[in-house]
Amino acid sequence: MPRHDRSLRDALRVRASEITDETVWRSRRRLLASLGALPALGLAGCAAAEPPPPPTRQSPSREQVEAGFSTDETLTREADATGYNNFYEFGTGKADPSRAAKTLRTSPWEVEISGECNKPGRVSFDELLAGFLPEERVYRLRCVEGWSMVIPWLGVPLGQILQRFEPTANAKFVAFTTLADRAQMPGLRYRSIDWPYREGLRIDEAMHPLTLLATGLYGKALPQQNGAPLRLLVPWKYGFKSIKSIVEIRFTERMPSTAWNDLQPREYGFFANVNPAVDHPRWSQASERRIAGNEGRLLANRIDTQPFNGYGEQVASMYAGMDLRRWY
Repeated sequence: MPRHDRSLRDALRVRASEITDETVWRSRRRLLASLGALPALGLAGCAAAEPPPPPTRQSPSREQVEAGFSTDETLTREADATGYNNFYEFGTGKADPSRAAKTLRTSPWEVEISGECNKPGRVSFDELLAGFLPEERVYRLRCVEGWSMVIPWLGVPLGQILQRFEPTANAKFVAFTTLADRAQMPGLRYRSIDWPYREGLRIDEAMHPLTLLATGLYGKALPQQNGAPLRLLVPWKYGFKSIKSIVEIRFTERMPSTAWNDLQPREYGFFANVNPAVDHPRWSQASERRIAGNEGRLLANRIDTQPFNGYGEQVASMYAGMDLRRWY
């Protein structure tokens, strides 16, 4: 067993009483086949223009931030969290990643750090996380498709890691890139998006204490289908922002292009903050189906979606003055 797997396993564990048996998966649903015929979201101009600069104000207090590190909501079953996934590099069906991702080799693993920073370079998994003990955080994760989960994650605050590379004053954004290897990722043969998968955050979002570089879940190292060995977690944004299997982090002065925003810019905005008042073209975002608990079924009854996925107290100040219906 690799050394980092042992440390993650031993650092923090979830009690066995919080994990229940595997359930029956829903039927697979293919999204991309219908993309060409979908109506567009009635919000124009987001991809072409630069967003306004972030407001200058005090960062949230530690007390405010810590209020978002956990929740008393019922945990999603581990079998559901590891078997019902979006990871198109391994197929577009929800069960595809858990079947196909075993081909992903997660050790050795390197990440290239580049762009507007004083200490660029290529570092190994162990070098990137050296000196950090993974924390456990229970986060809600909301998918743009209308379902959500509550998962105990292990990871390190992204901002602490980024500071090691000394971003310069020109670093206004942080861009991330996923591994793209056809030999390991069979989904790459389908030109559904422009591979490799790319995502990005504004620098203040990347440095926010809630933003996590995740290395595990349920007291274990990340499974391949959940984005091993490194994935992003930005819990107040829709799930497609939480990029998986990261191999490049780049500091940029301008807003980077991102995979889903390039493919469908009027559906998938750069910011992707959870906003129940802004509908997706195919469905309302005002409610969600929570995949959690012991209800005996994969999808429980609908619950109301909260602005910023319930993390508004911690993050809303970063978007003061922004039109969140335009900068969605």
